Amino acid sequence: MMSQTIPEGFSPHFRKSPLTDPWEPLYSRLLEDRIVLGLRADERHCNSRGIVHGGLITALADNAMGLSCVAAYKAKGFDTPPLVTITLHVDFLRAGSAGQWIEFSTTAIKTGAKIAAAQGVVTADGRDSAYCSATFSAA
Repeated sequence: MMSQTIPEGFSPHFRKSPLTDPWEPLYSRLLEDRIVLGLRADERHCNSRGIVHGGLITALADNAMGLSCVAAYKAKGFDTPPLVTITLHVDFLRAGSAGQWIEFSTTAIKTGAKIAAAQGVVTADGRDSAYCSATFSAA
């Protein structure tokens, strides 16, 4: 049986959303300039073949990258503009499954006046599962 523990440094996610409510509990780790999201996958997160659904990975990667951009703006002392996704790209490498810790580690790579961008990696029990990148309108 796989561990059901939550890794050190994570606490219940501070940001609730009608989209993510069915996937709770979600967890986050707040760092100075980025946010890392995580969840312990179970059947609610999986497709009919028992693997973590790509739609869930895509939505939470988008969420994590946007939050990391907001954190980067704050770390630089800037006001945080509302961000709207312009482009989103996910490369799936390996499937995750129920019982695994799924982590979304993302970093802002640009926080400008009109555009923000981020990239990251999604892991399943520490093994790369997907790479992601996004640009956001910061208007």
